[in-house]
Amino acid sequence: MAFPSDETALELDDMSEDGEMIVSEEMEQTVLQTYGTMQENACRLHTAEMVEFNQNSESLYFNDDQRRIDYILVYEDETLKDQTKNTKKNLLLKQQKKRQAYESNLMRNGLQLEATRSVSDNGLVFVKVHAPWEVLCTYAEVMHIKLPIQPNDLRQKRSAFNWFTKIFSVSEDVIKPEQEFFTAPFEKDRVTDFYINDRDLFFTPATRSRIVQFILSRVEYAVKDNVKKFGIHKLLDSGIYKAAFPLHDCRFNVKSEDPRCPNERYLLYREWAHPRSFFKVQPLDFIRKYYGEKIGIYFAWLGFYTQMLLLAGIVGLCCFLYGYKSQESCTWSKEVCDPSIGGNIIMCPQCDKECTYWYLNITCESSKKLCIFDSFGTLVFAVFMGIWVTLFLEFWKRRQAELEYEWDTVEFLEQEEQPLPEYEAKCTHVVVNPITQQEEHVPYTKFGKCLRMAFCTSAVFFWILLIVASVVGIIVYRLSVFLVFSANLPRHINGTEAIQKYLTPQTATTVTASIISFIIIMLLNMVYERVAIMITDFELPRTKTEYENSLTTKMFFFQFVNYYSSCFYIAFFKGKFVGYPGDPVYWFGRYRNEECDPGGCLLELTTQLTIIMGGKAIWNNIQEILLPWIKNIIARCRSSGIQTIKPRWEQDYHLQPVGKLGLFYEYLEMVIQFGFVTLFVASFPLAPLLALVNNLLEIRVDAWKLTTQFRRMVPEKAQDIGAWQPIMQGVAILAVVTNAMIIAFTSDMIPRLVYYWSFSIPPYGTHSSNTMQGYINNTLSVFNISDFKTESRPVPPPWFGTETTCRYRDFRYPPGHGHQYEHSIFYWHVIAAKLSFLIVMEHIVYFVKFIISYVIPDISNETKDKIKREKYLIQKLLHEKHLKLVKKQMGNLADKILKGVDNRTVDKLD
Repeated sequence: MAFPSDETALELDDMSEDGEMIVSEEMEQTVLQTYGTMQENACRLHTAEMVEFNQNSESLYFNDDQRRIDYILVYEDETLKDQTKNTKKNLLLKQQKKRQAYESNLMRNGLQLEATRSVSDNGLVFVKVHAPWEVLCTYAEVMHIKLPIQPNDLRQKRSAFNWFTKIFSVSEDVIKPEQEFFTAPFEKDRVTDFYINDRDLFFTPATRSRIVQFILSRVEYAVKDNVKKFGIHKLLDSGIYKAAFPLHDCRFNVKSEDPRCPNERYLLYREWAHPRSFFKVQPLDFIRKYYGEKIGIYFAWLGFYTQMLLLAGIVGLCCFLYGYKSQESCTWSKEVCDPSIGGNIIMCPQCDKECTYWYLNITCESSKKLCIFDSFGTLVFAVFMGIWVTLFLEFWKRRQAELEYEWDTVEFLEQEEQPLPEYEAKCTHVVVNPITQQEEHVPYTKFGKCLRMAFCTSAVFFWILLIVASVVGIIVYRLSVFLVFSANLPRHINGTEAIQKYLTPQTATTVTASIISFIIIMLLNMVYERVAIMITDFELPRTKTEYENSLTTKMFFFQFVNYYSSCFYIAFFKGKFVGYPGDPVYWFGRYRNEECDPGGCLLELTTQLTIIMGGKAIWNNIQEILLPWIKNIIARCRSSGIQTIKPRWEQDYHLQPVGKLGLFYEYLEMVIQFGFVTLFVASFPLAPLLALVNNLLEIRVDAWKLTTQFRRMVPEKAQDIGAWQPIMQGVAILAVVTNAMIIAFTSDMIPRLVYYWSFSIPPYGTHSSNTMQGYINNTLSVFNISDFKTESRPVPPPWFGTETTCRYRDFRYPPGHGHQYEHSIFYWHVIAAKLSFLIVMEHIVYFVKFIISYVIPDISNETKDKIKREKYLIQKLLHEKHLKLVKKQMGNLADKILKGVDNRTVDKLD
């Protein structure tokens, strides 16, 4: 195999100031100008040398055992395929021609290639890619990669809790701590100023793979109609290559015997991904070293979020236990269950004609459960969670700032991130940069950008309206099915008391509607994911970060409406606008609006949250564990053959590929969970505890999946968690409002307090002291059955007897009153109390949040000192040193000039 000389390999070094390559003249000649026959260009193409597998299954090097494999390309050899049809033959030749042109250009860009056939499938070819030292140096400067200049000489402050955290940390004898360095953007002509002990180790395998991936995504392979075709992504999409990935360094469950293999994958599996390590602190620096900053910061955030959930889960559990203990002393629940009180209260039908009258004590069991969640502890927990979410976000900012410095991503967005190849390919319009006053290329004009944004926004709103339509459909289902259950369930329970306690029309409607809602949510998610990707591709963002942020915003808005709309309906709309039995409110003039149980809709909201949150967690874990595992088993079965020794690259090829969006769905899953934990926590104090248990499993499942079931991801830089940060801040602000409104308008806490302090004693009540006795009777209004409209009048059951009235949940004057069926004074007291509570709670929590945000700085003093020290060293080592060298050289030159003048003067005198 003939490799290009150093001069040829570095011909690509001519770069523009903004880091974009100016393709060399030699490379331009290699790009195929036509789609003609292969023979027209074969003489000009360099191809990878084909070698035999050397039977070393754990080797990470070329056959010469010197050049490290930085990337693997996989394709199917067209010459071994059945080519009976001319059209198929021409297509295969075109694919072969493009691939050979691409590989030839890779070699002209300085990369070195070596090809090996598969040991289990002779038609598969693996192309090993190696980046020499000069290429790595060149592109490290182009990509502004920060590399070590000096070990960190600042003293590290040791925490007083080190002895405690050591118990849960990975032993330093197993995974040695990474040495800290001060770093600076690499400059090729100042290579001697950088901390280089060993050239082979100066660029880590993750950095090498990242540089090679940068080259692969920008090398051209063809030109058609003056449009350049380039990049490994397009070749993968068109099937010219079947896969492209960096290598794992060894098997996950067997330690490599090669002394040059660091066995990082094996250590990560044993100390991080294995289930027995669930109690250990994650080795974040080691994760970052192997998988890159983007993976590292995800697991850092997930681990920090899980740690904070521990506090919220404990407080939530205490509030739940308080409610559970107090349910036996819940006065209003006892009145519902009391045969002499609830057993004698006849409730009005909740639908027209088909529904019948019913006794209040049917809801005895649900009223007991409601006492658990609708207690004073719920109010305390809602206030606590408003403060907790602020502490979580503020402390995460500090932790994120530490990671940004330690992982050299502080100035990443401004310096390192390059435009997407798809963006560069569409840059056909020329504009003048208002800052530099120079011409630059953009993919669309301002008018074109406005049109794209308008179209994309319209598409997003259309899909959101589609979700709203599905929610309305669920509401119509509830209204229709409630009528059926109300008409049938009480008549077919055969007198079985145990069933009657739990299988009420409200319960049956709630459970079935929640399950159907969950199924619709999952189906809409599957469709919208593809739509959101298509819309974002059409927008054509400039960088990958902009692409992910744009997609994140679209997906979250959709998921927000999809997951939470049914909860918002139950919490704030159901049972709020129902009128009264003589004048009910109808949907679409046909369906009578739903009513809540006598205790309110809080228990139904809790049921909805439990089904959606629990179902989502179970479904996601099944997808994350079973699907890749089953797919890998199938792939291994297909590839099994006589040959048992497989090379490292072939073992990795049979693992599952990582999707283009990488960790996007992992973030989305956790942020949706964050919404459930914060937005509706006033109705379900156990939500943080369930989230904690799920996340302890999620961390290890994600780690196991990445380490054992997926190919190694291309290491990527990431400064922070991206658009998820402002999304969580928005959710935190909204959570204060929703929880305050749930307590005020969904729970029955405010009406109970108003009754206890005002209406249980004179002048409104008859009790001598404040009490909850008589609350149920006071909150149920009276309706005369003779006032039913003809079209909605129900048929009285045989047991109804000669009763003339029924009760319903509202605060209205009884029949015969001067303002009959109008809202009573109790109603207006309750409304005033609800609004007052809402305003006071919001202002208190927001004030505390503001104080916490102000008191806790985003960057700790220790991190600030490190940043200042690094900037000082960069200035001193990379700039002042060269300035002194220039001065010294100028001084020597001046001495020579003066010496020459003196010599000529002496000669003249002589």
